[in-house]
Amino acid sequence: MNAKATSKDEDNMPAEIDFSGGVRGKYYRPGMQLKLPVYLDNEVREYLTKLAATKGVEVSDVANELLKREIAAIEAAK
Repeated sequence: MNAKATSKDEDNMPAEIDFSGGVRGKYYRPGMQLKLPVYLDNEVREYLTKLAATKGVEVSDVANELLKREIAAIEAAK
């Protein structure tokens, strides 16, 4: 493979894909933070779901509460 790509090498998009009407930065929002999903093991998800149901809150609230306590414990142990 060539160390330096030629314009032909870089232009490997199919002809039927046309970005000529595209707008750069259309969905860019300064300061916006991306909220990434967190994937839990089944047993953890089930436990948190039951706990959240008994408290009448969302699973994310329970998870955040537990994680904040864990972070505080870690910081206190430093």
